[in-house]
Amino acid sequence: MSEQRPLPVILIDDEKSIRTASSQTLQLAGYQVKALESAEPALADVSFDWPGVLVTDINMPGIDGLELLERVQAIDPDLPVILITGHGDISMAVNAIRGGAYDFIEKPFPADLLTDVVRRAMEKRALTIENRNLRQELQAQSAPGPRIIGKSLPLQRMRQLLAQVANTPADILIMGETGTGKDLVARYIHENSDRKDRNFVAINCGGVPENLMESELFGHEKGAFTDAKSQRVGKLEHAQGGTLFLDEIESMPVSLQIKLLRVLEERCIERLGSNEQIPLDIRIIAASKADLREQSDAGNFREDLYYRLNVVRVDIPPLRERAEDIPLLFQHFALIASTQYQREVPALSPERVHSLVSYDWPGNVRELRNVAERYVLLGEGCTFEFDQLIPQLEAASALTLPEKVERFEKMLIEEELARCRGSIKETLINLGLPRKTLYDKMRKYHLDKRDFKG
Repeated sequence: MSEQRPLPVILIDDEKSIRTASSQTLQLAGYQVKALESAEPALADVSFDWPGVLVTDINMPGIDGLELLERVQAIDPDLPVILITGHGDISMAVNAIRGGAYDFIEKPFPADLLTDVVRRAMEKRALTIENRNLRQELQAQSAPGPRIIGKSLPLQRMRQLLAQVANTPADILIMGETGTGKDLVARYIHENSDRKDRNFVAINCGGVPENLMESELFGHEKGAFTDAKSQRVGKLEHAQGGTLFLDEIESMPVSLQIKLLRVLEERCIERLGSNEQIPLDIRIIAASKADLREQSDAGNFREDLYYRLNVVRVDIPPLRERAEDIPLLFQHFALIASTQYQREVPALSPERVHSLVSYDWPGNVRELRNVAERYVLLGEGCTFEFDQLIPQLEAASALTLPEKVERFEKMLIEEELARCRGSIKETLINLGLPRKTLYDKMRKYHLDKRDFKG
């Protein structure tokens, strides 16, 4: 594991001597300092989730400290701004604190006062960001419908994208390897949109015979063809007001791709054997395990349909790229299997957890779920077919000793939390850790006791 990057401080003062001395003081205290003589450049670095602190003089040419405070508060009202004041600015600084500034320091100031105020501001900033992340995680985990489980950075990024697009009318293309959960993501989008009370209609384009696909999608009138003995509503029409999920869209015949493109552009259909146009209010989510750009270049997928679908693209990370989510996912699937089969969940040994995390999971989440179910059914006698591969994988790895120790420590804590069903009291007793130490380590490894409750 790489060392934690120094926390950022932006220091703004038009007096070079103060800027240089304060910058050196903060750097010696371990902060990453960006020293500026004017306020304008600072605004480019500040964002809602920026983890640092601003230290700024009040009296400066151009944007002064008070105007900078106002602009920063418009970006994030909780971002700490520390004001540097001259003797005549005290009343102004006090009013600024009432208006949202974190604190002020009067010139001339000792070095330890500056570092102490910045340290306290950093602690406040870290707590603010942590609380935001916890609220976001709680909202994601407690939302109705499908749950996207995991805390790895790739999954957080995907979840953020889904939050941005779920409740928009945009059609979506989901890309992911076999077993990554494309259908789950499609249902998650539907359940988190204003279409959630209408139908979610799924069709696997690779599982319907080509001669039946058109009727399956568009429906038909009685007598439209030999076996059409009654009128039939197709999947597109059945999804009216809701969502149509087209899985394995790369398998759709080219002739139907043309008709689907027309539906996407005109939002209406005609049943087979009918000339009546039926307006559609639907959202289409398509999914593919193949690279549709490559399929298009090879002539197997229409280029215009690819571009029409690719307005919003969601890439699901494969399980090997989010290994830290594997123990949590395994526990989740094991608890589901425990309820389904009325069996206890056997506790995983650290060696077993290590095997799970070290394997590269070519079948992704689907393969992991099968392993979890088998483990619940067979107990500790269950063997993981990939156990024999782990020594080879470890030989090829480049983990340092501290990284291996941290990974093993995290696995031990996860195992005990799972065994104790998220009970902090039982876990700290079994591990022989003080409560504060356990909480610190759980925070370090992004572990949440709620994820281990039965």
